[in-house]
Amino acid sequence: MESTTIHALKEWAVAVDALAQGKTILLLRKGGIREEGKQFKVAHDEVLLYPTFEHQKPDLLKPEYADKVSPVESGWHPETVRIGSWAKITDIFMVSYEPSIAALLPYHIWNERFASDRLKWKPSQPMYILLLRTYKLAQPQSIVYRPEYGGCKSWIDLAAPISIVGSVPVLSDGEYVKQANVIRNAIAHPQAEELKIQN
Repeated sequence: MESTTIHALKEWAVAVDALAQGKTILLLRKGGIREEGKQFKVAHDEVLLYPTFEHQKPDLLKPEYADKVSPVESGWHPETVRIGSWAKITDIFMVSYEPSIAALLPYHIWNERFASDRLKWKPSQPMYILLLRTYKLAQPQSIVYRPEYGGCKSWIDLAAPISIVGSVPVLSDGEYVKQANVIRNAIAHPQAEELKIQN
């Protein structure tokens, strides 16, 4: 990656925090209303993580994450946005098989209802499973909110570049590979994952 970037992926603030704390490496996406072509596409594989607050819903999160969310009014946004991390998207899976989605429950922050609702919304489109290797910026940046950053879209370009020099990976190489392999296996062999959860 270049020493600076303007490319950013918008995601719920609670999810960005979980990625930055090494609590998950997985995002589930199906696309925003205003996505190009009306469906989710990965525009860049190395991106700043831009936290959003407007559409966070505690009832779609596991309890330990729901407690971290304070719902805000539609259209609300902070005057400044803190950018503290960036990520390499190492894996992209397009999954429509419900058992494979269910097998991922232990590895992300959302609850069963979120995964089920996402899968049923636009059923002809697959769910995107993204695995992200997250890095903490050496110097987190507070950027001024701009109207073009708003709306139901996943990808934005910031008005000014942010340096990623000196970034530190949240997880070690070995730990990231271990977690990614477990998730890849769960997608490929969901029945085995279900038996493991039951036992």
